Amino acid sequence: MATTNDETVTQIVKAFQSLGVDEQLALFWFIYKEMGNSITPAAPQASTVSPDVAEGLFNQIKEKSHEEQLQFQRDLINNADTEYTRMYGSMSDTTKLLVWYRLAQGMDSGTIIPMPPNYELSSEAKKVLEQVKGLEFEQQITTMRDYVSPMGAEPKAGAEV
Repeated sequence: MATTNDETVTQIVKAFQSLGVDEQLALFWFIYKEMGNSITPAAPQASTVSPDVAEGLFNQIKEKSHEEQLQFQRDLINNADTEYTRMYGSMSDTTKLLVWYRLAQGMDSGTIIPMPPNYELSSEAKKVLEQVKGLEFEQQITTMRDYVSPMGAEPKAGAEV
């Protein structure tokens, strides 16, 4: 997995990963809401992104029940070994970021399980959100990519999307 030598980014990713699973999901959502318009258009333009692959996985997940959609996201963070987390694990880091962006867009449009109304981030998660907001644009992209990169499961034969 490609990780940065930027110590600030590394520390923020570790702080992000130290949160509980549902808190990580909530934090990702808040980052998307705060900065999705600036962070995410850059990701699809990257040379290693495979929009069709990301869209293929997203389309399979959006057909599932809200509970199954939530479980898929939890499984990614927990590195559970499922058919879908293996598909995710076979993707490039930039394509993984696009999958999360599409999940956030789906939450926005209601095709993916939405955040509970009036959800409040914990003080630890708020601190990470403020740190991410304080980064330069390239550092924000690197932070999010390094965060989503280790998620999922190792691909096995037959895990193609």
